Amino acid sequence: MNVAAAVEDVAACPDPDDEALRILMVAACPLPARRGTPLRVERLAGALDARGHHVELVTYHVVEDDAPLPVPVHRIFAARRRRMEPGPHLDKLFFYDPILAWKLRRLLARAPWDVLYAHHFEGLLAALAARGRRRIPIVYDAHTMLSSELPSYGPSALQPIVRRLGGWLDGAIPSLADHVVTVTTDIQSALIERHGIAPERITLIRNGVETRHFASTTGGEGRDPFRLIYTGTLAPYQDIDLLLRVFARVHRLRPELRLHIAASTPFGPYEEQARSLGIRDAIEVVPDDFQTLPARLASAAMALLPRTKCDGIPQKLLNYMASGTPVVASAGSAKVLEHERTGLVVPDGDVEAFARAILRLLDAPDFARQLGEAARAFVLANCTWETAAERAEQACRQVIQRTRQTEGEAAAKRVTS
Repeated sequence: MNVAAAVEDVAACPDPDDEALRILMVAACPLPARRGTPLRVERLAGALDARGHHVELVTYHVVEDDAPLPVPVHRIFAARRRRMEPGPHLDKLFFYDPILAWKLRRLLARAPWDVLYAHHFEGLLAALAARGRRRIPIVYDAHTMLSSELPSYGPSALQPIVRRLGGWLDGAIPSLADHVVTVTTDIQSALIERHGIAPERITLIRNGVETRHFASTTGGEGRDPFRLIYTGTLAPYQDIDLLLRVFARVHRLRPELRLHIAASTPFGPYEEQARSLGIRDAIEVVPDDFQTLPARLASAAMALLPRTKCDGIPQKLLNYMASGTPVVASAGSAKVLEHERTGLVVPDGDVEAFARAILRLLDAPDFARQLGEAARAFVLANCTWETAAERAEQACRQVIQRTRQTEGEAAAKRVTS
């Protein structure tokens, strides 16, 4: 075989720009679940499927919601588990994840796939283990950075060590993928500047949001002027302790205020703090429910986002913005929020500044409504799952083309050597 023939063989492969892709997506998380990572996995898979690609999901046996998933799903066990706490767990790392890799390997052996699309660190590790010597490219979807998230799960005394370990993993693991997708410019910049990943190997894809789901909440009519709302998980990294201290501050000045918490995890760890602050009777805790979320947001004067460290985009922020609900957020999680145009952004950990921002919006309802309307307009223009899927498709085609080019060059070298 000569050089021309070797190059011809590669050229004979179908042009990836002209074909529907076969994408095997791996997600080391509960599915479905109405929060961050699981929601991105589900919506991105569905939007890629709607663009005509064949997408299948490989995931845990954990189901936190009964909604049907939009694509075929392969689970590590037939028996379903209903709950999984956020964060690293030994049973995930040493039991679920190896079985996830084994399941992936079997699926790769049964049929041809164009790309492995891995969500989160454990999904990437499972994909790498399953691929072995196969030449299928891996796209890694980075939702967060371990250096900022891991320390929130352990004892405070170990946080510096855990942070350093997370920082090392932030560079070592993504570099093993053929292409990286990031949800924010913060993650993109960190991977390029701190960890040396080439810019052409990274694609920025923001989360989308179900704007139609929240359409009925816009307009501002019927909002309870005394109700503040927080929705989602109460995991340590969400800084719920800060939220309670802020609410205690504004409640002392406005005792008529109520804090509505729609939680996907138990409030138990915060009961003592809420009682010691004298605000427990002013807090209503209900189960988080995506179907009733629009109505809950519609009934609130504003939505609160206390989280101070977040490399990704909190899905709750996009939900708040899509509903047209005025938002007050800590700077660390504000991301796409623009201060005094689409919301109010306050310094991380500053209780007084957060409280003043809440009081400012309570005293200026017209300004609050303008912020909510501008926030909804922003997500309508910039944060749809259709746009996210289009960019994900481009990333997949790019890495497939790059892999085929590399294979062609290697084949040519083998002929001439």
